[in-house]
Amino acid sequence: MKLHEIRDNDGASRAKKRVARGPGSGKGKTAGRGIKGQTSRSGVALNGYEGGQMPLYRRLPKRGFSKPNRLDFAVVNLGQIQAFIDAGKLDAKADVTEDALVAAGVTRRKLDGVRVLAKGELKAALNITVAGASKSAIEAIEKAGGKVTVTRPAKEEAAAE
Repeated sequence: MKLHEIRDNDGASRAKKRVARGPGSGKGKTAGRGIKGQTSRSGVALNGYEGGQMPLYRRLPKRGFSKPNRLDFAVVNLGQIQAFIDAGKLDAKADVTEDALVAAGVTRRKLDGVRVLAKGELKAALNITVAGASKSAIEAIEKAGGKVTVTRPAKEEAAAE
């Protein structure tokens, strides 16, 4: 085999469809776009148009709204924290902060702050500082002999200043 003999396998590539190149091509004159009208011209924007029929997005019921400044918390359960302490990835004696949870790999990123929920069981007495915690999580941590400090999320602090 020589360099000038190299070519693609049969059927591996298909030739580009050349429109508006004469009647013999089968796509000559109007290039398969029909005659006149919006769709025969460039710059057509007909997404969601259903030919005068009531479009689907108007037929379906609308409910609620999306809060534009909604806070998005990274959720961590007590059971996860206990599992990382048991594995030796988190130090129970040191203060457990959001940065410590990210460094240990409990959560991938902080987002608008870390929120602790009460799923699972916590045996270690921890000193936790996070952006949010559920009432039941706070009770469970204090029952285990620990303390929870809830700070305001970063977005909320920026809005308050």
